[in-house]
Amino acid sequence: MSYLISGARVVDPQVDLDRVAGVLVGDDGRIAAIDPSDDEVRAADPVVIDGHGQVLVPGLFDMHVHFRDPGQEYKETIAGGVRAAAKGGYTDVATMPNTTPVCDTGTVVTYQLQKAAEANLARVHPIGALTMGERGEQLAEIGDMVQAGACAFSDDGHGVQYAGIMRTVMDYVKQFDRVVISHCQDDSLVGKGVVNEGVVSTRLGLAGWPAQGEEIHIDRDIQLSELTGCAFHAAHVTTAAGVEMVRAAKERGDDVTCEVCPHHLFLCEDDITDAYDTNFKMNPPLRTAEDARALREALCDGTIDCLVSDHAPHATHEKQVEFERAPFGIVGLETELPLVLTHLVNPGLMTWQRLVEVTAVNPRRRCRLDPVRIEVGGEATLTLVNPHDPFTVTEDFLAGSAHNTPFIGARLDGRASHAFVCGHAILMDGKVAC
Repeated sequence: MSYLISGARVVDPQVDLDRVAGVLVGDDGRIAAIDPSDDEVRAADPVVIDGHGQVLVPGLFDMHVHFRDPGQEYKETIAGGVRAAAKGGYTDVATMPNTTPVCDTGTVVTYQLQKAAEANLARVHPIGALTMGERGEQLAEIGDMVQAGACAFSDDGHGVQYAGIMRTVMDYVKQFDRVVISHCQDDSLVGKGVVNEGVVSTRLGLAGWPAQGEEIHIDRDIQLSELTGCAFHAAHVTTAAGVEMVRAAKERGDDVTCEVCPHHLFLCEDDITDAYDTNFKMNPPLRTAEDARALREALCDGTIDCLVSDHAPHATHEKQVEFERAPFGIVGLETELPLVLTHLVNPGLMTWQRLVEVTAVNPRRRCRLDPVRIEVGGEATLTLVNPHDPFTVTEDFLAGSAHNTPFIGARLDGRASHAFVCGHAILMDGKVAC
């Protein structure tokens, strides 16, 4: 089927494009024309989508999600996860390996790819484990997973505790031109911490998690990246000091990047009240207001490379327990774009070009995927965004299986209206297409 997206502002800094234009999507899944002629439109006989007042960008890619499949389908399935992605306007996601069994072999990579193909919505790019079972002891089957289609490697959910093991991992992953994504957590410092160590942990009587438990590992892994020459990506950075370490590494010319989550940008430890709402419990935890401010500035100025959700579904009953016993994590694919539009783009703190870089360009580059560009002949993987579409986040708005988010009830302004993967519509008028 052919589509004509008419009258939208088209933004793609990869091809120096920022203007109002019509984009014709051919039935071959590629961009047939930009500002097509009347004859081209008549020949294609497309479905017309009115893009006036909206912004068309390359398909969004979230390189840090958890879909729990295989093994924990009661939390979420791959089919449910890609529905959440489509609802949020995301055409591609990279799935972390902490499934059951852990994604540490090519067989599990293949399973995830098959399940995603069956769902036929957002594309899934599996991330393989660094070590067997994510235990930080023995190298996982890196080559097998690369051959099966793994786009990067991480033990996310666990920090690799031993520097010697991490060095071995980096030496090996480098051979396959992949990036090591590190969950930076020193267990000997973090212990049983559940919230940021400081005033709030003291006030609430909860075990504290010091910022240094993250920062020491960031510094260590940057140094190991320098030693080995392996590309390094710091997952879900939460502190001002951590950002400064990444900034300094980049200034030295190191192959180092990092990412940030919306909840660490727009929430802080002060939002955790004596209601002990477990939807404010995430790993790593919410930090100080000053940290959140530094993260927002670093995302806008180019220090932080990627925006990710760390989408972490849990069953309702798992979160309805004491704060200490509840699992870490929140869902975020559906609210990720609206939060950034509301708090950064619409107020003029972040440009649309920068938004495209952190949500579409940099994540694909870091995961060694082909770029998606809005150009004639390019694949029609696109997201159409209505930047001023006020709504309230409700459970009904969430398209995945889980509803564990602190943003229920939030009033946001802007969301995706349409999304296409190689010309296949996965979101139409704000509704998941299948």
